Amino acid sequence: MKFTLSWLKEHLDTEATVDQVVEAMTMAGLEVEHVENPAGKLAAFSVAKIVEAVQHPNADRLQVCQVDTRDGRKEIVCGAPNARPGLTTIYAPLGAYVPGSGITLEARPVRGVVSNGMLCSASELETAEESDGIMELPDSLAVGTPAAEALGLEAVIDFEVTPNRPDWLGVAGIARDLAAAGLGQLKDLAVSPVKGAFPCPISIRLDAPDACPIFAGRVIRGVKNGPSPAWLQQRLVSVGLRPINALVDVTNLISYDRARPLHVYDCGKLVGDVIVARLGAGQADAAPGRTDQASPAPHRDEQLIALDGKTYDLTAEMCVIADAGGERPIGLGGVMGGESTGSSEETTDVFLESAWFDPIRTAQTGRLTGITSDAQYRFARGVDPGFVVDGLELATRLILDICGGEASEVVVAGQAPAPPSAITFDRAYVRRLSGLTIDEARIDQILSDLGFSIAGDQVTPPSWRRDVEGRADLVEEVARIQGFAALPAEPLPEMARPAGGVLSLRQNRIRTARRAMAALGYAETVSWSFMSRAAARLFGGGQDELMVANPISSDLDCMRPSVLPNLIEAAGRNARKGFADVALFEVGPIYRGDQPADQAMVVAGLIAPHPPRRWDGGGDDPLFALKADLMALLEELGAPPLQVAQGQASSWWHPGRSARLQLGPKTVVAQFGELHPQVLKALDVAGPVLAFELEIEAIPEGKRKAVKTRPALSLSPHMPLSRDFAFVVDEQVSAGDLTRAVAGADKALIAQARVFDVYRGAALGEGMKSLAVEVLIQPQDHTLAEAEIEQLSAKVVAAAAKAVGARLRS
Repeated sequence: MKFTLSWLKEHLDTEATVDQVVEAMTMAGLEVEHVENPAGKLAAFSVAKIVEAVQHPNADRLQVCQVDTRDGRKEIVCGAPNARPGLTTIYAPLGAYVPGSGITLEARPVRGVVSNGMLCSASELETAEESDGIMELPDSLAVGTPAAEALGLEAVIDFEVTPNRPDWLGVAGIARDLAAAGLGQLKDLAVSPVKGAFPCPISIRLDAPDACPIFAGRVIRGVKNGPSPAWLQQRLVSVGLRPINALVDVTNLISYDRARPLHVYDCGKLVGDVIVARLGAGQADAAPGRTDQASPAPHRDEQLIALDGKTYDLTAEMCVIADAGGERPIGLGGVMGGESTGSSEETTDVFLESAWFDPIRTAQTGRLTGITSDAQYRFARGVDPGFVVDGLELATRLILDICGGEASEVVVAGQAPAPPSAITFDRAYVRRLSGLTIDEARIDQILSDLGFSIAGDQVTPPSWRRDVEGRADLVEEVARIQGFAALPAEPLPEMARPAGGVLSLRQNRIRTARRAMAALGYAETVSWSFMSRAAARLFGGGQDELMVANPISSDLDCMRPSVLPNLIEAAGRNARKGFADVALFEVGPIYRGDQPADQAMVVAGLIAPHPPRRWDGGGDDPLFALKADLMALLEELGAPPLQVAQGQASSWWHPGRSARLQLGPKTVVAQFGELHPQVLKALDVAGPVLAFELEIEAIPEGKRKAVKTRPALSLSPHMPLSRDFAFVVDEQVSAGDLTRAVAGADKALIAQARVFDVYRGAALGEGMKSLAVEVLIQPQDHTLAEAEIEQLSAKVVAAAAKAVGARLRS
């Protein structure tokens, strides 16, 4: 909503400046968004007078002018056809930015003559869309007068209107609130009726009283339509409206001045002498669900060519204004009129409409048609039903003053909605709810200034304040007018801090897991506990008992059996946006059945490695990096040593690049590895993708150990040595089992055991493989002799044979 200070002063007797008005509005709860001050934009421009204008020596269409300016006499080259001696116009000095042309003036020769400034047109100052020459101003203006002052340009205040305050959509409503806030005295807003000179020849019929409960109108004949007066055009232009003609401009003025939309019909284009307000096509009822009243036959397949030139289909949800006995649509009630009855300069007789349309139905019509006209915007929020006839009278007076003619008597059909009910209001409630200490007289004065009626403890809201429904609303009105700055700054009473709870083992592990994964460089995701049934079936789910009875979406109809599908889809979304190399994790529940025992809390991690390409094709295998992250997480969670069971992971894992960690033969703690390519294809994600899923409850609670001080670092002064062993083992034996057995052969001397080669061949026998193990030996108190090394080697071979049935490769 926009308005100017001079417009505000039409209703508010005040000496306040723009800044003071903005401050008062803010304190009264009106959110000012922007103040556009043309004086700042046009500060460099001023009034000047042409003293002499002679032909340019090198150009037929240019003149060299001697101009009196506030900077003295200047020689300026001008190409405007109306430049002449004695003309008062607008001057722009060198260095000024011209908003209409987007240039900054510089001293440049124009066909050999340097121009020391510029004489401006209205379009160059953006005060008009088009112009034929430089501006022509009254000779009474003194040289040097600022351009904004000479052109009568004002600052425009733009503020946000909340949906519950449609009265702020009129300047008079703003003036009322500012007067209550003490910024000035509200002028008399009463409207004097215009006596009708003849009976109204057009009658009104309401076939849909729920959509349009009251409809008033009158005929004005003998008008002379044309351009509206300069003051009216300037007022409309200042708030961004385009003047059309006097009749339309008057209705637009009343809409912005009093928040009362109106419409003018050309009587010469109306068919018949009855205007009907009814519902649109295909609906015989006055409102959905109503069967308690008679209604006309439905009108089907209707269309309306509106004033914007577009054709709209009329549906049963819309309030339609029609003539020809209700058969021909001529407008959408509360939204926009029809092109067939629009006014023009040839219009001499008009029918002026002032009605009240149902806000919900008007808002719905706006959504269905896409129309957001000024009328629709106001009716959808609920205009004042008590100003229907007064708005008609006010517009009638302006039309008669501007266009002449004579008015008929007013005809009214229906009745306005019931006024707001009285509210029982104890003035002490103001302090109780807001903390403000205000005497009762001041409270009553504020409410009276805002238009409320007071009778003892009964306070009745005015017809334009249907948002006030209870005593808390009254307190809010008093508080905002008194000023939010007056609200006392009192701290809330201090409350005893509740005793801190102790985290359970499960909660503590969840917290630890989140921190550990974040420290490893993974980004946490939070996804739905639902997924599509097709995705769930890929991960062993999708049973009937896990289907959601009322899903929020068709692709979220099944409880998830694993977190991995959600992480895979998140990785795919990132890849499609150019972020293919991701590391994600989530801590959340999974569901294997519909019983509480079938639910589990898991930690799932995923990496989608896309490292830079290498010329040698080398690089570390990301599977081992993922395994290292999983082992680090297990260590943080206090897990005991686990067995690695390779080739026994679930079907959604790659059979040759996956494994599971288990505690004994039955308790599976985690599964990890590369995901099966077919699963990735079904989820439309490019591989490779590696992941793990760890079940938190499967980790046993460790025994509490006494905290021991870490011993001092002890380094051996003797050089370590290494020995290599090649063991032949069964294909099912994992490398980890072998290295653990080797390292345990002599824990005092063996510092490390690791596999560095794997060999398979016919010479080893079917189902056998060779694992080459490097054993790092660290002597402690003396250098080992050859016999001691041989003795240690024998222990290693014996330990491997006993643990996994290994034998040395010959």
